[in-house]
Amino acid sequence: MQKKHILHLYQRAGFGLKIAQLKEQNTLTVDRLFNTTLTVDDLTVSTPEIDDFLANYSDKKAKDEKGFREIIKQSRNKVVEFNSAWINRMANTDNVLTERMTLFWATHFVVRSQNIIYYQKYNNTLRKFALGNFRELLIAISKEAAMLDYLNNQQNKKGSPNENFARELMELFTLGEGKLYTEEDIKEAARAFTGWGHNFKGDFNMRKKLHDEEQKTFLNKTGNFDGEAIIDIILKQPECAAFISRKIYTSFVNDRVNEAHVLEMAKVFYKDYDITKLMKFVFNAHWFYDEENIGTKIKSPTELLVGLKKIVPFTFNNPRQLIYIQKLLGQVLIEPVNVAGWPEGKNWIDVNTMMVRLKLPSVLLKNGTIAFDIRGEFEDDFDKFNKKSNLNRKINITPNWEQFDEETITLTYEDLTNLVLRCSLNKGSKDFLKSLEKVDKQEYCIQLMSLPEYQLS
Repeated sequence: MQKKHILHLYQRAGFGLKIAQLKEQNTLTVDRLFNTTLTVDDLTVSTPEIDDFLANYSDKKAKDEKGFREIIKQSRNKVVEFNSAWINRMANTDNVLTERMTLFWATHFVVRSQNIIYYQKYNNTLRKFALGNFRELLIAISKEAAMLDYLNNQQNKKGSPNENFARELMELFTLGEGKLYTEEDIKEAARAFTGWGHNFKGDFNMRKKLHDEEQKTFLNKTGNFDGEAIIDIILKQPECAAFISRKIYTSFVNDRVNEAHVLEMAKVFYKDYDITKLMKFVFNAHWFYDEENIGTKIKSPTELLVGLKKIVPFTFNNPRQLIYIQKLLGQVLIEPVNVAGWPEGKNWIDVNTMMVRLKLPSVLLKNGTIAFDIRGEFEDDFDKFNKKSNLNRKINITPNWEQFDEETITLTYEDLTNLVLRCSLNKGSKDFLKSLEKVDKQEYCIQLMSLPEYQLS
Protein backbone atom coordinates (compact mmCIF):
# COMPACT_ATOMS: atom_id res chain seq x y z
CA MET A 1 0.00 0.00 0.00
CA GLN A 2 1.34 3.44 -0.90
CA LYS A 3 2.09 5.90 1.92
CA LYS A 4 -0.66 8.27 0.79
CA HIS A 5 -3.10 5.37 0.92
CA ILE A 6 -2.06 4.50 4.48
CA LEU A 7 -2.54 8.11 5.50
CA HIS A 8 -5.94 8.15 3.79
CA LEU A 9 -7.01 4.91 5.51
CA TYR A 10 -6.08 6.14 8.97
CA GLN A 11 -7.59 9.56 8.34
CA ARG A 12 -10.98 8.10 7.53
CA ALA A 13 -10.85 5.16 9.92
CA GLY A 14 -9.09 6.82 12.84
CA PHE A 15 -8.92 10.64 12.69
CA GLY A 16 -5.41 10.62 11.20
CA LEU A 17 -2.03 9.39 12.35
CA LYS A 18 -0.13 10.52 15.41
CA ILE A 19 3.31 11.95 14.71
CA ALA A 20 4.98 8.95 16.36
CA GLN A 21 3.20 6.59 13.95
CA LEU A 22 4.94 8.12 10.93
CA LYS A 23 8.03 6.04 11.69
CA GLU A 24 6.04 2.82 11.44
CA GLN A 25 3.61 3.77 8.69
CA ASN A 26 4.95 1.06 6.36
CA THR A 27 3.64 -1.55 8.81
CA LEU A 28 0.18 0.01 9.08
CA THR A 29 -2.29 -2.14 7.17
CA VAL A 30 -6.01 -2.84 7.10
CA ASP A 31 -5.40 -6.05 9.07
CA ARG A 32 -3.44 -4.19 11.74
CA LEU A 33 -6.20 -1.60 11.97
CA PHE A 34 -8.72 -4.35 12.76
CA ASN A 35 -6.40 -6.27 15.08
CA THR A 36 -6.53 -3.37 17.52
CA THR A 37 -10.31 -3.73 17.79
CA LEU A 38 -10.28 -7.18 19.43
CA THR A 39 -10.45 -5.72 22.94
CA VAL A 40 -12.95 -2.97 23.71
CA ASP A 41 -12.86 -0.98 26.95
CA ASP A 42 -15.84 0.94 28.29
CA LEU A 43 -15.55 4.70 28.64
CA THR A 44 -16.71 5.95 32.03
CA VAL A 45 -16.46 8.96 34.31
CA SER A 46 -16.54 8.67 38.08
CA THR A 47 -20.04 9.13 39.55
CA PRO A 48 -19.76 8.05 43.24
CA GLU A 49 -22.52 10.25 44.65
CA ILE A 50 -24.94 9.38 41.86
CA ASP A 51 -24.11 5.67 42.24
CA ASP A 52 -24.78 5.92 45.98
CA PHE A 53 -28.10 7.68 45.32
CA LEU A 54 -29.20 4.93 42.93
CA ALA A 55 -28.05 2.14 45.24
CA ASN A 56 -30.16 3.55 48.07
CA TYR A 57 -33.01 4.88 45.94
CA SER A 58 -36.48 4.85 47.39
CA ASP A 59 -39.68 6.79 46.80
CA LYS A 60 -39.04 8.55 50.10
CA LYS A 61 -35.58 9.64 48.98
CA ALA A 62 -36.97 10.81 45.65
CA LYS A 63 -39.29 13.17 47.52
CA ASP A 64 -36.26 14.98 48.92
CA GLU A 65 -36.48 17.67 46.23
CA LYS A 66 -33.33 19.52 47.26
CA GLY A 67 -31.23 16.36 47.23
CA PHE A 68 -32.79 15.20 43.99
CA ARG A 69 -32.10 18.54 42.28
CA GLU A 70 -28.48 18.31 43.38
CA ILE A 71 -28.16 14.84 41.83
CA ILE A 72 -29.66 16.16 38.59
CA LYS A 73 -27.16 19.03 38.56
CA GLN A 74 -24.27 16.62 39.18
CA SER A 75 -25.51 14.40 36.38
CA ARG A 76 -25.56 17.29 33.91
CA ASN A 77 -22.01 18.22 34.88
CA LYS A 78 -20.91 14.60 34.48
CA VAL A 79 -22.38 14.46 30.97
CA VAL A 80 -20.21 17.48 30.12
CA GLU A 81 -17.24 15.66 31.64
CA PHE A 82 -18.06 12.57 29.59
CA ASN A 83 -18.06 14.69 26.44
CA SER A 84 -14.47 15.73 27.20
CA ALA A 85 -13.43 12.18 28.08
CA TRP A 86 -14.83 10.92 24.78
CA ILE A 87 -12.86 13.48 22.76
CA ASN A 88 -9.71 12.48 24.67
CA ARG A 89 -10.37 8.78 24.06
CA MET A 90 -10.73 9.34 20.32
CA ALA A 91 -7.47 11.28 20.19
CA ASN A 92 -5.36 8.96 22.35
CA THR A 93 -6.58 5.41 21.90
CA ASP A 94 -4.77 2.82 19.77
CA ASN A 95 -8.18 1.27 19.05
CA VAL A 96 -9.04 4.09 16.68
CA LEU A 97 -11.44 2.20 14.45
CA THR A 98 -13.73 1.20 17.33
CA GLU A 99 -13.89 4.83 18.44
CA ARG A 100 -14.48 6.04 14.88
CA MET A 101 -17.32 3.54 14.51
CA THR A 102 -18.73 4.53 17.91
CA LEU A 103 -18.85 8.11 16.67
CA PHE A 104 -20.54 6.98 13.46
CA TRP A 105 -23.24 5.04 15.30
CA ALA A 106 -23.75 7.94 17.73
CA THR A 107 -24.61 10.15 14.76
CA HIS A 108 -26.92 7.42 13.45
CA PHE A 109 -28.69 6.26 16.64
CA VAL A 110 -29.08 9.77 17.98
CA VAL A 111 -30.12 10.44 21.57
CA ARG A 112 -29.97 13.37 23.95
CA SER A 113 -29.85 12.71 27.68
CA GLN A 114 -28.68 14.67 30.70
CA ASN A 115 -28.71 11.52 32.82
CA ILE A 116 -25.06 10.44 32.95
CA ILE A 117 -25.93 6.86 33.91
CA TYR A 118 -28.24 6.46 30.91
CA TYR A 119 -25.97 8.31 28.49
CA GLN A 120 -22.86 6.42 29.55
CA LYS A 121 -24.60 3.05 29.14
CA TYR A 122 -25.92 4.05 25.71
CA ASN A 123 -22.48 5.20 24.57
CA ASN A 124 -20.80 2.00 25.73
CA THR A 125 -23.46 -0.13 24.05
CA LEU A 126 -22.55 1.60 20.78
CA ARG A 127 -18.89 0.91 21.54
CA LYS A 128 -19.48 -2.75 22.43
CA PHE A 129 -21.34 -3.51 19.19
CA ALA A 130 -19.62 -0.93 16.97
CA LEU A 131 -17.98 -3.62 14.83
CA GLY A 132 -20.22 -6.51 15.77
CA ASN A 133 -23.55 -7.74 14.43
CA PHE A 134 -25.98 -5.03 13.33
CA ARG A 135 -29.01 -6.98 14.58
CA GLU A 136 -27.50 -7.23 18.05
CA LEU A 137 -26.57 -3.55 17.99
CA LEU A 138 -30.05 -2.54 16.84
CA ILE A 139 -31.82 -4.57 19.53
CA ALA A 140 -29.43 -3.48 22.28
CA ILE A 141 -29.66 0.22 21.46
CA SER A 142 -33.47 -0.01 21.18
CA LYS A 143 -33.51 -1.20 24.82
CA GLU A 144 -31.27 1.55 26.15
CA ALA A 145 -32.90 3.92 28.64
CA ALA A 146 -31.51 6.96 26.81
CA MET A 147 -33.17 5.83 23.57
CA LEU A 148 -36.42 4.74 25.23
CA ASP A 149 -36.71 8.17 26.84
CA TYR A 150 -35.59 10.25 23.87
CA LEU A 151 -38.10 8.67 21.50
CA ASN A 152 -40.85 8.31 24.11
CA ASN A 153 -41.15 4.53 24.13
CA GLN A 154 -41.27 4.71 27.92
CA GLN A 155 -44.80 6.04 27.35
CA ASN A 156 -45.69 3.39 24.76
CA LYS A 157 -48.42 1.16 26.17
CA LYS A 158 -51.26 -1.09 25.11
CA GLY A 159 -54.34 0.85 24.08
CA SER A 160 -52.41 4.09 23.72
CA PRO A 161 -49.35 3.38 21.54
CA ASN A 162 -46.71 6.05 21.06
CA GLU A 163 -45.38 5.93 17.50
CA ASN A 164 -42.17 7.97 17.86
CA PHE A 165 -39.70 5.14 18.25
CA ALA A 166 -41.34 2.89 15.65
CA ARG A 167 -41.29 5.73 13.12
CA GLU A 168 -37.63 6.61 13.64
CA LEU A 169 -36.64 2.94 13.73
CA MET A 170 -37.64 2.74 10.08
CA GLU A 171 -37.12 6.29 8.87
CA LEU A 172 -33.74 7.02 10.45
CA PHE A 173 -32.25 3.75 11.67
CA THR A 174 -32.96 1.05 9.09
CA LEU A 175 -34.86 1.83 5.89
CA GLY A 176 -34.93 5.56 5.14
CA GLU A 177 -37.76 8.01 4.88
CA GLY A 178 -40.79 6.64 3.07
CA LYS A 179 -39.07 3.38 2.02
CA LEU A 180 -41.27 0.24 1.95
CA TYR A 181 -43.39 1.07 5.00
CA THR A 182 -46.71 2.89 5.36
CA GLU A 183 -48.29 4.86 8.19
CA GLU A 184 -50.21 1.72 9.06
CA ASP A 185 -46.92 -0.20 9.37
CA ILE A 186 -45.69 2.44 11.82
CA LYS A 187 -48.82 2.04 13.93
CA GLU A 188 -48.53 -1.74 13.95
CA ALA A 189 -44.83 -1.60 14.81
CA ALA A 190 -45.58 0.78 17.67
CA ARG A 191 -48.00 -1.80 19.10
CA ALA A 192 -45.22 -4.38 18.98
CA PHE A 193 -42.95 -2.15 21.08
CA THR A 194 -45.58 -1.44 23.75
CA GLY A 195 -44.27 -2.26 27.21
CA TRP A 196 -40.62 -1.68 26.34
CA GLY A 197 -39.28 0.53 29.10
CA HIS A 198 -36.68 0.82 31.83
CA ASN A 199 -36.43 1.13 35.58
CA PHE A 200 -35.06 4.10 37.49
CA LYS A 201 -31.50 2.78 37.25
CA GLY A 202 -31.73 2.55 33.47
CA ASP A 203 -32.05 -1.24 33.12
CA PHE A 204 -34.39 -2.54 30.43
CA ASN A 205 -37.75 -3.62 31.73
CA MET A 206 -40.34 -5.54 29.71
CA ARG A 207 -43.62 -4.38 31.27
CA LYS A 208 -45.83 -7.29 30.22
CA LYS A 209 -49.06 -5.72 31.46
CA LEU A 210 -48.47 -2.79 29.08
CA HIS A 211 -47.63 -4.94 26.05
CA ASP A 212 -50.19 -5.47 23.28
CA GLU A 213 -50.47 -9.24 22.80
CA GLU A 214 -52.87 -9.02 19.86
CA GLN A 215 -51.88 -9.83 16.28
CA LYS A 216 -50.22 -7.17 14.16
CA THR A 217 -49.68 -6.88 10.41
CA PHE A 218 -46.34 -5.36 9.51
CA LEU A 219 -44.75 -5.19 6.04
CA ASN A 220 -47.33 -7.74 4.84
CA LYS A 221 -46.50 -10.20 7.65
CA THR A 222 -49.07 -11.07 10.31
CA GLY A 223 -48.41 -12.47 13.77
CA ASN A 224 -48.25 -11.75 17.48
CA PHE A 225 -45.11 -9.70 16.97
CA ASP A 226 -43.00 -8.12 19.69
CA GLY A 227 -40.27 -5.52 19.10
CA GLU A 228 -37.54 -8.01 18.23
CA ALA A 229 -39.79 -9.69 15.68
CA ILE A 230 -40.38 -6.30 14.02
CA ILE A 231 -36.62 -5.75 13.85
CA ASP A 232 -36.12 -9.19 12.28
CA ILE A 233 -38.73 -8.45 9.60
CA ILE A 234 -36.99 -5.16 8.80
CA LEU A 235 -33.59 -6.86 8.54
CA LYS A 236 -34.97 -9.31 5.98
CA GLN A 237 -35.51 -6.39 3.63
CA PRO A 238 -32.50 -5.86 1.30
CA GLU A 239 -33.29 -2.14 1.49
CA CYS A 240 -32.07 -2.14 5.10
CA ALA A 241 -28.60 -3.37 4.12
CA ALA A 242 -28.52 -0.82 1.31
CA PHE A 243 -29.59 2.04 3.61
CA ILE A 244 -26.86 1.34 6.17
CA SER A 245 -24.26 0.77 3.45
CA ARG A 246 -25.10 4.13 1.87
CA LYS A 247 -24.71 5.92 5.20
CA ILE A 248 -21.35 4.26 5.81
CA TYR A 249 -20.27 5.18 2.28
CA THR A 250 -21.07 8.86 2.78
CA SER A 251 -19.36 8.88 6.17
CA PHE A 252 -16.17 7.00 5.25
CA VAL A 253 -15.78 7.29 1.48
CA ASN A 254 -17.44 10.24 -0.26
CA ASP A 255 -20.47 12.50 0.11
CA ARG A 256 -21.15 11.88 -3.58
CA VAL A 257 -22.53 8.35 -3.60
CA ASN A 258 -21.41 5.82 -6.17
CA GLU A 259 -24.45 3.53 -6.29
CA ALA A 260 -22.50 0.66 -7.84
CA HIS A 261 -20.11 0.66 -4.87
CA VAL A 262 -22.99 0.87 -2.41
CA LEU A 263 -24.60 -2.11 -4.12
CA GLU A 264 -21.38 -4.10 -3.64
CA MET A 265 -21.37 -3.15 0.04
CA ALA A 266 -25.02 -4.04 0.53
CA LYS A 267 -24.51 -7.52 -0.93
CA VAL A 268 -21.74 -8.16 1.59
CA PHE A 269 -23.72 -6.72 4.49
CA TYR A 270 -27.05 -8.43 3.76
CA LYS A 271 -25.56 -11.92 4.14
CA ASP A 272 -25.22 -11.74 7.93
CA TYR A 273 -25.18 -8.03 8.90
CA ASP A 274 -21.59 -8.37 10.16
CA ILE A 275 -20.27 -4.82 10.54
CA THR A 276 -16.61 -5.89 10.63
CA LYS A 277 -16.97 -7.76 7.33
CA LEU A 278 -18.56 -4.71 5.75
CA MET A 279 -15.87 -2.32 6.94
CA LYS A 280 -13.07 -4.68 5.86
CA PHE A 281 -14.67 -4.85 2.44
CA VAL A 282 -14.74 -1.04 2.22
CA PHE A 283 -11.16 -0.51 3.38
CA ASN A 284 -9.84 -3.24 1.07
CA ALA A 285 -11.81 -2.04 -1.96
CA HIS A 286 -9.62 -0.52 -4.69
CA TRP A 287 -12.13 2.30 -5.15
CA PHE A 288 -11.71 3.43 -1.54
CA TYR A 289 -8.25 4.67 -2.57
CA ASP A 290 -9.30 6.35 -5.81
CA GLU A 291 -8.11 9.95 -6.11
CA GLU A 292 -11.70 11.20 -6.17
CA ASN A 293 -12.11 9.85 -2.62
CA ILE A 294 -8.89 11.23 -1.07
CA GLY A 295 -8.95 14.63 0.58
CA THR A 296 -12.47 15.39 -0.61
CA LYS A 297 -14.61 15.15 2.54
CA ILE A 298 -15.14 18.08 4.90
CA LYS A 299 -14.10 17.14 8.42
CA SER A 300 -16.83 17.15 11.01
CA PRO A 301 -16.17 19.39 14.02
CA THR A 302 -15.34 16.30 16.06
CA GLU A 303 -12.88 15.03 13.45
CA LEU A 304 -11.32 18.49 13.36
CA LEU A 305 -10.82 18.70 17.13
CA VAL A 306 -9.59 15.13 17.49
CA GLY A 307 -7.22 15.55 14.55
CA LEU A 308 -5.69 18.64 16.16
CA LYS A 309 -5.17 16.75 19.44
CA LYS A 310 -3.45 13.88 17.66
CA ILE A 311 -0.84 16.24 16.21
CA VAL A 312 -0.38 18.53 19.23
CA PRO A 313 -1.80 17.05 22.45
CA PHE A 314 -3.71 19.65 24.47
CA THR A 315 -6.02 19.74 27.46
CA PHE A 316 -9.10 21.84 28.12
CA ASN A 317 -8.59 22.88 31.73
CA ASN A 318 -12.30 23.70 31.88
CA PRO A 319 -14.35 20.92 30.20
CA ARG A 320 -17.25 23.33 29.70
CA GLN A 321 -15.10 25.43 27.38
CA LEU A 322 -14.93 22.42 25.07
CA ILE A 323 -18.73 22.65 24.87
CA TYR A 324 -18.42 26.32 23.88
CA ILE A 325 -15.98 25.47 21.08
CA GLN A 326 -18.18 22.63 19.86
CA LYS A 327 -21.17 24.95 19.76
CA LEU A 328 -19.26 27.45 17.66
CA LEU A 329 -18.24 24.66 15.27
CA GLY A 330 -21.77 23.23 15.09
CA GLN A 331 -21.47 19.81 16.77
CA VAL A 332 -21.76 19.16 20.49
CA LEU A 333 -21.52 15.37 20.80
CA ILE A 334 -23.86 15.23 23.79
CA GLU A 335 -26.37 17.67 22.31
CA PRO A 336 -27.55 16.70 18.79
CA VAL A 337 -29.59 19.32 16.99
CA ASN A 338 -32.56 16.96 16.53
CA VAL A 339 -33.52 13.30 16.22
CA ALA A 340 -31.92 13.12 12.76
CA GLY A 341 -28.56 14.19 14.15
CA TRP A 342 -26.36 16.68 12.39
CA PRO A 343 -26.53 17.64 8.69
CA GLU A 344 -23.10 16.74 7.37
CA GLY A 345 -20.85 17.38 4.36
CA LYS A 346 -21.06 20.95 3.07
CA ASN A 347 -23.55 21.72 5.84
CA TRP A 348 -20.65 21.82 8.30
CA ILE A 349 -19.39 25.00 6.66
CA ASP A 350 -20.83 28.49 6.61
CA VAL A 351 -19.26 31.94 6.94
CA ASN A 352 -19.21 31.78 10.74
CA THR A 353 -18.02 28.22 11.22
CA MET A 354 -15.33 28.60 8.56
CA MET A 355 -13.84 31.58 10.39
CA VAL A 356 -13.84 29.61 13.65
CA ARG A 357 -12.23 26.61 11.95
CA LEU A 358 -9.41 28.66 10.41
CA LYS A 359 -8.69 30.44 13.68
CA LEU A 360 -9.02 27.37 15.91
CA PRO A 361 -5.38 26.14 15.80
CA SER A 362 -4.15 29.54 16.99
CA VAL A 363 -6.87 29.73 19.64
CA LEU A 364 -6.09 26.29 21.04
CA LEU A 365 -2.33 26.12 20.60
CA LYS A 366 -1.04 29.69 20.56
CA ASN A 367 -3.05 31.46 23.24
CA GLY A 368 -5.34 33.00 20.62
CA THR A 369 -8.68 34.62 21.37
CA ILE A 370 -12.20 33.96 20.19
CA ALA A 371 -15.61 35.61 20.66
CA PHE A 372 -18.51 33.73 22.24
CA ASP A 373 -22.20 34.33 21.64
CA ILE A 374 -23.79 30.97 22.32
CA ARG A 375 -26.41 29.44 24.57
CA GLY A 376 -27.90 26.01 24.96
CA GLU A 377 -28.97 23.28 27.35
CA PHE A 378 -25.61 22.96 29.07
CA GLU A 379 -25.39 26.62 30.03
CA ASP A 380 -25.38 26.61 33.86
CA ASP A 381 -22.42 28.96 33.94
CA PHE A 382 -23.38 31.24 31.05
CA ASP A 383 -24.74 34.08 33.17
CA LYS A 384 -21.54 34.22 35.14
CA PHE A 385 -19.49 33.63 31.99
CA ASN A 386 -21.18 36.49 30.15
CA LYS A 387 -20.87 39.11 32.87
CA LYS A 388 -17.63 40.12 31.20
CA SER A 389 -17.37 40.98 27.53
CA ASN A 390 -17.37 37.98 25.24
CA LEU A 391 -15.00 39.74 22.89
CA ASN A 392 -11.44 38.41 22.80
CA ARG A 393 -12.22 35.54 25.18
CA LYS A 394 -9.24 33.26 25.80
CA ILE A 395 -9.63 29.52 26.18
CA ASN A 396 -7.87 27.87 29.12
CA ILE A 397 -5.78 25.31 27.25
CA THR A 398 -2.55 23.51 28.08
CA PRO A 399 -0.79 22.35 24.88
CA ASN A 400 1.93 19.72 25.13
CA TRP A 401 4.53 21.29 22.88
CA GLU A 402 7.29 19.32 24.61
CA GLN A 403 5.90 16.07 23.21
CA PHE A 404 5.46 17.68 19.80
CA ASP A 405 9.11 18.87 19.77
CA GLU A 406 10.42 15.45 20.77
CA GLU A 407 8.42 13.65 18.11
CA THR A 408 9.18 16.06 15.26
CA ILE A 409 12.90 16.54 15.86
CA THR A 410 13.83 14.23 12.97
CA LEU A 411 10.95 15.23 10.68
CA THR A 412 11.30 17.57 7.75
CA TYR A 413 8.77 20.28 6.92
CA GLU A 414 7.65 18.08 4.03
CA ASP A 415 7.05 15.20 6.46
CA LEU A 416 4.83 17.44 8.57
CA THR A 417 2.91 18.65 5.53
CA ASN A 418 2.26 15.10 4.33
CA LEU A 419 1.12 14.07 7.80
CA VAL A 420 -1.28 16.94 8.33
CA LEU A 421 -2.82 17.54 4.89
CA ARG A 422 -4.75 15.03 2.81
CA CYS A 423 -5.51 17.11 -0.27
CA SER A 424 -3.28 18.86 -2.80
CA LEU A 425 -2.22 22.44 -2.08
CA ASN A 426 -3.00 25.30 -4.41
CA LYS A 427 -0.13 27.51 -5.55
CA GLY A 428 -0.89 30.24 -3.03
CA SER A 429 -0.77 27.80 -0.12
CA LYS A 430 2.44 26.23 -1.44
CA ASP A 431 4.13 29.63 -1.69
CA PHE A 432 2.91 30.56 1.79
CA LEU A 433 4.28 27.38 3.34
CA LYS A 434 7.57 27.78 1.49
CA SER A 435 7.98 31.19 3.11
CA LEU A 436 7.45 29.60 6.55
CA GLU A 437 10.25 27.08 6.35
CA LYS A 438 12.53 29.41 8.28
CA VAL A 439 10.19 29.52 11.29
CA ASP A 440 10.15 26.80 13.96
CA LYS A 441 8.08 23.66 13.50
CA GLN A 442 5.53 24.69 16.08
CA GLU A 443 4.56 27.79 14.11
CA TYR A 444 4.76 25.88 10.83
CA CYS A 445 2.36 23.25 12.17
CA ILE A 446 -0.12 25.86 13.42
CA GLN A 447 -0.10 27.54 10.00
CA LEU A 448 -0.55 24.17 8.28
CA MET A 449 -3.65 23.48 10.36
CA SER A 450 -4.96 26.98 9.68
CA LEU A 451 -5.10 26.45 5.92
CA PRO A 452 -8.43 25.87 4.18
CA GLU A 453 -6.97 22.59 2.89
CA TYR A 454 -6.81 21.26 6.46
CA GLN A 455 -10.61 21.23 6.55
CA LEU A 456 -10.62 18.28 4.13
CA SER A 457 -9.97 14.66 5.01
